[in-house]
Amino acid sequence: MQISLWADFIRSFDNTSSQKKSVLLSFLKQLTLVNQADGEITLGCTNTGLRIYLEKRIPEIETIIAGFAKKDIKIKLITLAPKPKKTVVSPLLNYEPSADDLAVRAGLSRRYHFENFAVSTTNQVAYAAAQAIVENLGSAYNPLFLYGGVGVGKTHLAQAVGHKIIENNGEKKVLFSPGDLFTNELIESIRERSTVGFRKKYRKLSLLIIDDVQFIAGKPAIQEEFFHSFNSIVSTGGQVIMTSDRPPHEIKNLEDRLRSRFSGGLIIDIQPPDFELRTAILLIKAKEKNIDIDIEAAKLIAEQTADGRALEGTLLSIYAKILGRQEKILTETVINYFSERTKNEIKKISSPDVIRAVCSYYNVKQSRIKSETRESGVVLPRQLIMYVLRHWLGMKLEEIAYILNRKDHTTVIHGTEKISRLIAQNPIFKQEVDRIVSPLGLST
Repeated sequence: MQISLWADFIRSFDNTSSQKKSVLLSFLKQLTLVNQADGEITLGCTNTGLRIYLEKRIPEIETIIAGFAKKDIKIKLITLAPKPKKTVVSPLLNYEPSADDLAVRAGLSRRYHFENFAVSTTNQVAYAAAQAIVENLGSAYNPLFLYGGVGVGKTHLAQAVGHKIIENNGEKKVLFSPGDLFTNELIESIRERSTVGFRKKYRKLSLLIIDDVQFIAGKPAIQEEFFHSFNSIVSTGGQVIMTSDRPPHEIKNLEDRLRSRFSGGLIIDIQPPDFELRTAILLIKAKEKNIDIDIEAAKLIAEQTADGRALEGTLLSIYAKILGRQEKILTETVINYFSERTKNEIKKISSPDVIRAVCSYYNVKQSRIKSETRESGVVLPRQLIMYVLRHWLGMKLEEIAYILNRKDHTTVIHGTEKISRLIAQNPIFKQEVDRIVSPLGLST
């Protein structure tokens, strides 16, 4: 297989690939053939996150290429430096804004690009859809509706599309607007009697990105204006991308005609980042901030930090502790950091916090926990409180008995032993306990 045949391979894969492989194809199209020698192909990618994702699928890619080339081909992936953004150097009187200038005017953050978006199984479909929109603005997946919890990358991906559209063509009109900003701007325009200017701003766009679109629900005038702006953009060939914390059918007080419009394109659920994605995100953040980190240390942080948005904060907190003392974040550094943090968090938790959490979960009044009743619906929560106070907060038996108004500490011993057995023998109960104590920063 010669270098000149790479494009032929992509076309062949495109013609024969199934629906299942369409996402992989969209990723392969983003690779650049750098070199081929002795049955090995070097492919370059400007997106570090995508490279990390594709490295896990190298055996699959090698199999596909081998079938095309009729021989075994080894694949090597490297990260290429992003292409320099287009800037215009002109005489002062003929000045044209750069792509960065246009992006800022469009309300886009400088942080959110495809190059630093990490790809994994939890977001690969959304990533592929975003790439398709860049290639076919206004005709592929219009509108695109991305939904999911906090920190899953909805805003990052939507803004990455905006950046790429501006980089490709500075004449395109792009606007990023959070749902609450759209609401406030419309209210202000009505108050100032300048709705004509508002409509001119929103209805002549090539790409409108509305972040947290659920905020327009329940506001008739806002929904009316958005409905007409949406129709105007789409009817003139423009693209609409929306993000939300829930799918259209779960947005309360949303007009049916808007719900129908939102559901008329592609709706994608972006799941919370899995371990591999969190690791990739962490490595990208470290590279952006010139922080040297051991790969095993990065994995350990990813294991301990489930929230995607908290990863950067954790990385910076650990880096601040080694600054001036060591050059690289090592596994030992991370272990010490989490051990110290856990101790501090446990110290901050008080017995009222534990009682409140357990009683809230079992819907039991706190006064009944300290009463003499032996009803099963009260006894189990009371014993669980004993267990948490003893095993996590390290309180003395006598102290626990006093807090819960028990006669002596033998009742506490019996209660904690019973909970220990239930946790060890009953996986469902263990999960129940985890759900109760996790908001306190604890787990079984």
